[in-house]
Amino acid sequence: MNPAIYRLLSMSRGKKRVLQVAVDLTLLPIMFALAMWIKLDSFAFVSVPAAWSVLIPVLPVTIFSFVRLGFYRAVLRYIAGRALITIMFGSVLSGVTMILVVQMADLPVPRAVPLIYTLLTFLCVGGVRFGFRELVNYAQNRRKERVAIYGAGAAGRQLLQVLHQRSDYVPVAFIDDSVQAQGTHVGGLMVYPPSKIESLIRNNGVNVVLLAIPSATKSRRNEILKSLENQPLLIQTVPGLDDIMTGKARIDQINDISIEDLLGRDPVPPRPELMGANITGKVVMVTGAGGSIGAELCRQILRLKPKRLVLYEISELALYSVEQELAAMKLSIRSNVALSPVLGCIKSARLVDRTLRKFQVETVFHAAAYKHVPLVEQNIVAGVRNIVFGTATLAEAAIAAGVKSFVLISSDKSVRPTNIMGASKRLAELVCQALADAPRNPGTTISMVRFGNVLGSSGSVIPLFRRQIEAGGPITVTHPEITRFFMTIPEAAQLVIQAGAMAQGGEVFVLDMGDPVLITELAARMARLHGLKPIIFTDPDSEKPNQDEIGIVFTKLRPGEKLHEELLVGNLPKPTSHPRIMSATESRQPLEELSLALDDLARACERNDIERIRKIMIEQQTAYQPPQEIVDQFWEPEAEIDGAMDEAVANARRLRIVRG
Repeated sequence: MNPAIYRLLSMSRGKKRVLQVAVDLTLLPIMFALAMWIKLDSFAFVSVPAAWSVLIPVLPVTIFSFVRLGFYRAVLRYIAGRALITIMFGSVLSGVTMILVVQMADLPVPRAVPLIYTLLTFLCVGGVRFGFRELVNYAQNRRKERVAIYGAGAAGRQLLQVLHQRSDYVPVAFIDDSVQAQGTHVGGLMVYPPSKIESLIRNNGVNVVLLAIPSATKSRRNEILKSLENQPLLIQTVPGLDDIMTGKARIDQINDISIEDLLGRDPVPPRPELMGANITGKVVMVTGAGGSIGAELCRQILRLKPKRLVLYEISELALYSVEQELAAMKLSIRSNVALSPVLGCIKSARLVDRTLRKFQVETVFHAAAYKHVPLVEQNIVAGVRNIVFGTATLAEAAIAAGVKSFVLISSDKSVRPTNIMGASKRLAELVCQALADAPRNPGTTISMVRFGNVLGSSGSVIPLFRRQIEAGGPITVTHPEITRFFMTIPEAAQLVIQAGAMAQGGEVFVLDMGDPVLITELAARMARLHGLKPIIFTDPDSEKPNQDEIGIVFTKLRPGEKLHEELLVGNLPKPTSHPRIMSATESRQPLEELSLALDDLARACERNDIERIRKIMIEQQTAYQPPQEIVDQFWEPEAEIDGAMDEAVANARRLRIVRG
């Protein structure tokens, strides 16, 4: 900022007012002289003292009127159009005073001079103020981000008003698809068509685009982002219309583009009869209630007015967080649903059985599971016990307690798995299918819902990419050709609830995830939407990005990671009554056969016999294709597990059972 302007702005309020009065006392005589010259077309009046004597009463009256009107209390850098009314009143009062003085003292001042003087005073006093405001704004705006607002509708106009009060943005133009709006002015800014974005960048210095289209569909937002992402721009957005209408967000909240805007589809409206079938008026339990899917299931279930919602979670922090969130949500929607937080592990048969019977649970959504593939590969026994035996324990307890509906949240990694996490998920599906068909299952409808990655979950690459971009890179991708399916968490939870309501028993429902996404392209799009040019580095140690670039580095596939995920074991999914829910027809195993395999698997877990665990997984109908290398941290391939060890393990188990 210019040093002189900075010194003026740094003055105290009192000094600023004195300076304004001094400026006006200088301007008013000049305006009188200019009015006399315009009327007389001569400067002969300069040497006539009687003509100048009119200013003796006019100057104090004018300054006093400005003081009384509060004109000098206005902050010049924020002076608004309303100040013009004050200036007009003060100028008119000054002109009227001049007329009265001239007539009463019979001074040599032409009758037209007070009128000319009034107009000149209004223009000059106001012009000096607004000119100073624009000078200050120009000095401050030189270091601000120059912004174009995409959307000249009501949201865009509100956003423009907000930006005028912010210190980090200066709006310079509107962009709008509407032909009727293009070429018009909104709030003093020209509305341009999207095709002019390059000229706005080149001629107006635009480096940020703010999307002010909260009512646009996700597919439309995606189209707009694709048209902008190759430009050197940072793209941000205002919240969606739903969040604004429900009070979750305000129009002045400016956020980075979410990955939902890049990949999200327009959701299919839920069917109310399916959403409430197993929930409304019933006791519902969600395991893994503090996880990404579990927490969203709880939010949606709470809105469907169950009788009670049981939150089953092993993590104390996660359970506390979700309970606090749901308690606040209850108040906001005026709900009287009872919340029952249960801290425990799904492998604890006693606690699971006690919970189901204590609260008389009617519907179970089983979302608790380990999901980080590399971690499970390094801790295979823990993964198998959590996913396989945890599911078996919970499903058997649900049957014994008379639960009406049991829904397992499965994963696309269970299809032709290459890792223990996926193989365990597939084995858990087989367990659920076998229990669904078992004669001793009197009336528990068991089903499974299989889908891919959800956007924003703790296991997703999206938060990782965002952190890497904020840190300046590089962005790490495991393989140039790796692809994944993606779905938003709310859509996934909504479809899980509806799939569970359609179940007859033993079905594997598969959610329509759309087309797989190339992760390399996803990383590049995220970088471009942050105003950065993605560069693929082959030698990250020697290659360095320029100021407006960010590197993409390929590492390697992690242990157990697949290049391409699948959703179906077979290729003939059956459609259901919902367009985004399919039913897969896949092989099953009798419970008797599966029970023997599970007993063998339990013994292998006790001995930490990783080779045997992998072999059992292969022998079952999981289509497991394990990698050659075992990366489990506790695997000792040379160790001999003899009978003494077996006896010690057996004694330890008996002792634990006796002590409870």
